[in-house]
Amino acid sequence: MPLKVELKPNERFILGTAVITNGTQRARLYIEGDIPILREKDILTSETADTPAKRIYLAVQMMYLSGEDQTRRDLYFELVNQIVTAAPSTLPYIDRINNQILTGFHYKALREAKSLIAYEEELLKHAEFSGIGVRQDSTGHEQSA
Repeated sequence: MPLKVELKPNERFILGTAVITNGTQRARLYIEGDIPILREKDILTSETADTPAKRIYLAVQMMYLSGEDQTRRDLYFELVNQIVTAAPSTLPYIDRINNQILTGFHYKALREAKSLIAYEEELLKHAEFSGIGVRQDSTGHEQSA
C-alpha cells in the first residue's frame, strides 16, 4: 500500500536525499517503495537543534535519511551519554530510542526522540517554575545556576 502524503501550499519535505517543495496549491502524493521521507515540520537542522534532546533527534534523523555508519553511531552515543549523565531521568526515553534503532526502525526512533524533546521541555519548565536556574555548559550538560 503506498504512503499518502498531503502537502500544504509551499510545504517542503525530504524524500531520500532530495528536498522537494510543493507548489502554491495543496497536493496529494502517493509514494511506493521503501525510502526515507520527512515532512518539513519533522525536520531539524543543526541551527534548530539547540538542546541536548534536539541534538539526539538530529543524530537519529541523519541515521534515518543517510544511513547508519560508525561516525553517526558514535556521535549518537556520545550525545546519549551526555544527556543521561546530565539528566538520568531521561534514560527510559533513551532506552526506547535505542530499541528502535537496534531493530532498524529509525522513523519510529524519531518519534521516540520527539517524546524525549517534550520531556526535556517539561524538565526545563519545572526548573524555571521552581526557581532553579538551569543553564547548559559548552558540552550541553545542564548545570544549576
